[in-house]
Amino acid sequence: MGAIKGFLEFDRETPAHRDINKRLKDHKEVYEPFPEDKFRQQGARCMDCGVPFCQSNSGCPLGNLIPDWNDMVYRGRWEEAVELLSKTNNFPEFTGRICPAPCEGSCVLGISEPPVTICKIEKKISDKGFKKGFIAPCPPTKRTGKSIAVVGSGPAGLACAAQLNSVGHSVVVYEKDDRVGGLLMYGIPHFKLDKKIVKRRINLMEEEGIQFKTGVNIGVDITIADLRKKHDAIVLCGGSQKPRDLPIEGRELDGVHFAMEFLPQQNKRNEGDVIPEDIAITAKGKNVLIIGGGDTGSDCLGTSLRQKAKSVRQFELLPQPPEERGENNPWPQWPKVFRVTTSHEEARREITDYCVSTKKFIGENGKLKKIQAVRIRFGAPDASGRPSMEEIPNSQFELDVDLVLLAMGFVHPIHEGMIKEIDVKLDARQNVACDKNKMTSVEGVFVAGDMSRGQSLVVWAIAEGREAARGVDQYLMGTSTLPHSEFL
Repeated sequence: MGAIKGFLEFDRETPAHRDINKRLKDHKEVYEPFPEDKFRQQGARCMDCGVPFCQSNSGCPLGNLIPDWNDMVYRGRWEEAVELLSKTNNFPEFTGRICPAPCEGSCVLGISEPPVTICKIEKKISDKGFKKGFIAPCPPTKRTGKSIAVVGSGPAGLACAAQLNSVGHSVVVYEKDDRVGGLLMYGIPHFKLDKKIVKRRINLMEEEGIQFKTGVNIGVDITIADLRKKHDAIVLCGGSQKPRDLPIEGRELDGVHFAMEFLPQQNKRNEGDVIPEDIAITAKGKNVLIIGGGDTGSDCLGTSLRQKAKSVRQFELLPQPPEERGENNPWPQWPKVFRVTTSHEEARREITDYCVSTKKFIGENGKLKKIQAVRIRFGAPDASGRPSMEEIPNSQFELDVDLVLLAMGFVHPIHEGMIKEIDVKLDARQNVACDKNKMTSVEGVFVAGDMSRGQSLVVWAIAEGREAARGVDQYLMGTSTLPHSEFL
């Protein structure tokens, strides 16, 4: 443990946000620099608990050695902190920026005080590691002669590739988009994760010997059958990419789009691409409605504000979360409480309407003009245990809207293409089924990330990718020295 009374002497403190007026004029990350001595103070707040729930199943699925590297940060021993963090997490520079930090929700100090600033400390460790050269290419000393294809270059695919390469297997990562990174590149805005951070890691992985092939859609450009001839094993890491739709009257109108049609275009623009006018989706000068109140909806809000939307509103079907944990949401569970994201902070006012159900899209000459919605309330649970939902009488209303962004989550992987071709078994939720070693119903074909788990967090995707790598290594070599996750 660092400072014996650290959690008594120092309050929780995080980096300040850049001025709203300035950050709305660019797509740079939103946080101001934070002095090193402040990070050391925050590391001192860690209590070195007898049972550190932060690295339990309810906290970090990677099993990050959080109290240990917090102590190293407090003592200024950055190289050791990097070494400890790298044992369990392949990409702390990603999780330190975009993970919602379930570890902090499980922090023992968080029972009575604000929790330790774990996520921002993790980011600082990784940034320090790259700056000082503690994080550097480390190619394997010898190769096994085995070749693995990883399909998809999101966090699960990258973690799986990194782990397999570390024990000497030859790895080729196939990506259907024109750039590597999957969700990291085209799903998350630059203001949350600067793409130079993603490219820096990809360059390091290439120096370690991993091959990346972009613009290759497995199941379309190359069949799974051909891929199996080239490689000794395949790992499917294509994500959960089928968005939840809203099939109501007027859904076909021009102006109603999925969030993941909208967000990647801005990321491409930020990378210097020109989006053809006939397919461009922009919020500039428009009345925008975002349907869905999660992270993706927040990303749509921040992006719309930067594109200079005329107005932005957001609908959420569920009630507003409470300010504090409810009785049915005890520690160390993830606290389901009301939060203000940086994007909502930028809106400068409350723009979310809770308990609203959209009933109809209304247009003229094929273009969206307004929506019709109704307010709802939740009652006693039904036979399935879910709260019953009913419309409030005479609560219908209309809203002038030019652009609707559907940000209601994802239901399962896209089945057309490689999944249909390989005829792999699916689970009850239509995700790819697998055994405890992450192997699918087809021998030699493994799966990881959202494709098997369903829509989840980047930290779970990394954990899944690492576990799949262990399964592949054991399948090919009969044994494996790669770590096993007790949480999967």
